[in-house]
Amino acid sequence: MIKRILPILVGAAIVGTLLLAHKWRSEPMKVSGFIEAHEIRLGSRVGGRVAKVHVQEGDAVETGQVLVELEPFDLHARVAEARANLAATKSEYAKLTAGFRPEEILQAKARVAQLTADHERLVRGPRQAEIEAARAHVEVAKAGLTLAERVHKRTEELLRTNAIAAEQMDRAVEELDAAQGQLVARTKELQVLEEGSRQEDIAAARAQLDGATAALDLMLAGYRQEEIAQARAKVEAAESALAAILVQTGELNIVAPMNGVVESLELRPGDLTAPGGPVMSMMESEELWIRAYLPERLHLEIGQIVRVTVDAFSDEFAGEVTFISRQAEFTPSNVQTPEERSKQVFRIKVTIRDGQDRLRPGMSADVWLKPRGRKP
Repeated sequence: MIKRILPILVGAAIVGTLLLAHKWRSEPMKVSGFIEAHEIRLGSRVGGRVAKVHVQEGDAVETGQVLVELEPFDLHARVAEARANLAATKSEYAKLTAGFRPEEILQAKARVAQLTADHERLVRGPRQAEIEAARAHVEVAKAGLTLAERVHKRTEELLRTNAIAAEQMDRAVEELDAAQGQLVARTKELQVLEEGSRQEDIAAARAQLDGATAALDLMLAGYRQEEIAQARAKVEAAESALAAILVQTGELNIVAPMNGVVESLELRPGDLTAPGGPVMSMMESEELWIRAYLPERLHLEIGQIVRVTVDAFSDEFAGEVTFISRQAEFTPSNVQTPEERSKQVFRIKVTIRDGQDRLRPGMSADVWLKPRGRKP
C-alpha cells in the first residue's frame, strides 16, 4: 500500500515544485498603453492672407520659431496713426501740467498794470495844470474874438464908403466866425476838464481791470485739475489703443509656443485664414506620457517610479506615476490588460522622464508595475 502511495506523493511534490518555480519565474505585472503628447492647434487672432510658410509637416520646431507669416494689410498704418495720436495727447498733457509760459504771465501782468493806470487816471480826473491851460486857451480865444470883431467893424465902415473891395469884407466875416467857433471849442474843453471823468467811463475801466486781473489769477493758478485728469486719461487711452494694435501686429507671425513637431499643416502663400481659427497643429515633444488602466487589485502611488519599455528599443525608460483616477471605470475595448475586460480599472498617467529624443507619440508602451522607488 505504501509502495503505491509513495509514487503518487512524489509526483504531486514534483508538480507542485514545478508550479512554484514557474510562478517564481513569471514576469512582473504590467499594463500597456500608447505614448501620448499634447497637441496644440495654432492660429492667429487677427487672421488674414498668408505671406510666408516656413515649415512643413514633420519638421521639428523650437520655442519662439516663426512658422507662418501673414500680410499686415493696414496694421502698419494704424500703428503709425496710434503713435501720432499718443504723441499729440502727451503733448497736450505736458502743456497742462506745465501751466502757462512765463512770457504769457508777464504779458497778462503788463495788461493789468496798464488798465490799473487808466482806471486811476479816470478816477483822479484832469490835473489842475491841464485845467489852467484850458482856461488860458479860452482867454486867448476871447482875445482873438475881440480882435476879429474890431476888424469886422472897421471893414464894415470902410465898405460903406467904398474904400475897400467886397472881398475884404468877406474875409473879415470869415475870421469873425472862426474866432467865435474857436472860443466855443475852448470853452467846451474847459468845461469838460472842470467836470472831470464820467462815471460810465470809470465803471468801464474798472470792469476791464477786473477782467484782466481775473485772467492773470487764472494763469498764476494754472489749469484745473479736472482738465489735467482728462488729458491724462486721453494719454492712457491712446497708450492702450497703441498697445492693442501692437498686439495685433504680433499676431501676424504664428510662432511655436514650445518645442515640438509640426503635425498638420495645409497652408500655402496666398491662403486666407479666419481670425481666431486654427490653421495648423503641432505635438509637444518635451512632455510625453502613457495613458494606461490599472486593475483594481494592483496598488500604485503618486510619484512612484516605474519602468517603461517600447517595442522599438531594447532598453528601458524611467516613468513617474503622476495621476491616478479616484473613480473606477470599465476597461476600454482597445486597452490590453491581463485581466478580464469586464473588471473595473483606474486610469493612470505615467509621465516619461527620459528618452524624449527617441520616443514618439503613438508608440505602444508597457508600464512595469514592480516598484523601483519614489521620486526624490
